[in-house]
Amino acid sequence: MRKIYVTGLGVISGIGQGVKENLDSLKSGKHGMGKITLFPTVLDVPVSEVKQSNEELKQILFLPSGKTYSRTALLGLLAAQEAARDAELDFASPRIGLISSTSIGGMDASERFYASFREDNRKGRLRDIISHDCGASTEMIAAYLGVKGMVTTLSTACSSAANAIMLGARLIRHGYLDTVLVGGTDALCRFTLNGFNSLMILDKEHCRPFDRTRAGLNLGEGAGYLVLQSEKSLTKAPYCELSGYANANEAYHQTGSSPDGNGPFLSMSQAIASAGLTAGAIDYINVHGTGTPSNDATEGKAIRRIFDTRIPPFSSVKAFIGHTLGASEGIEAVYSVLSIRHGLIYPNLNFHLSDEESGLIPETIFRSGLPIRHVLSNSFGFGGNNSSLVFSTLNR
Repeated sequence: MRKIYVTGLGVISGIGQGVKENLDSLKSGKHGMGKITLFPTVLDVPVSEVKQSNEELKQILFLPSGKTYSRTALLGLLAAQEAARDAELDFASPRIGLISSTSIGGMDASERFYASFREDNRKGRLRDIISHDCGASTEMIAAYLGVKGMVTTLSTACSSAANAIMLGARLIRHGYLDTVLVGGTDALCRFTLNGFNSLMILDKEHCRPFDRTRAGLNLGEGAGYLVLQSEKSLTKAPYCELSGYANANEAYHQTGSSPDGNGPFLSMSQAIASAGLTAGAIDYINVHGTGTPSNDATEGKAIRRIFDTRIPPFSSVKAFIGHTLGASEGIEAVYSVLSIRHGLIYPNLNFHLSDEESGLIPETIFRSGLPIRHVLSNSFGFGGNNSSLVFSTLNR
């Protein structure tokens, strides 16, 4: 089967703009949590905001200040541009595609429209709601970069970016494309904040993934993209290989996974098998690890079922960047590739007490220079849409 190589990385999150700033923050333990400043709200919960305003993001991208862009699109433009430049892509070829993902699309722009429209239904800028559709941000990225090949959008809640990466890999593997820019983008908005508050899973304090006292998640925003290439299309040395992937939709509940962990178990075990590996070969797990009582318990049970007593080092980075929804695996895939490239393990911030049921203890300090050969990265979405990716060193 055709091998899939990673040749470009791009990311923006609450802990930095670009790969270097993100990596520096992970090394130093600098998280992005703070009070909400992007819009007024009565909710007093921490979030991880990208520190630049929309106008500042436009200036960085040399976009006209008068043109309407959703924040989701602006974040995606920055990360996608960085990944494309890193891979030295020339989008003139129709065999280079773009698969982007998002969960909330241009909801932030729609909210601006609604505020005016509610006061007077003859008011409101219609150009704001043009960005509402999930595909709008993808089309903006494609136009900005000059993509001539296939362009499509995926939206499967919090596993969106993982599924975009998987689809890109499959298109290369079956010979439809040679190169694909893949990932996801999502911005914070009132709809997301109020929606998760209605589910009663927002922590009023800094989240604590896998800790016994965990009480919920913190939301975040950002974007992350990879460039995937076939061997024949390589023009530079790749970072690593995307060696395995799997999706398992257990459809147990609208917002939760099964308590016995069947979905995560299937996606992880099948991803490992598709990479031609055994569980013992995994050197690090970038867990989904949202910090909610049910998610961490479910993921923990699945990890125990697969790895038994030989649990590899694992951690969640969501205490750094928050849960970025459709962008989460785009960002975390970048971190996973950097883990392979530099032998890194990231700290699971705020962990103090192990869960009495699972007994699992994540990594709590930043470690580097390790012989990391295979990283398993998890991303689980509403409806039981569970996806797992495996990244591997070039010489495996």
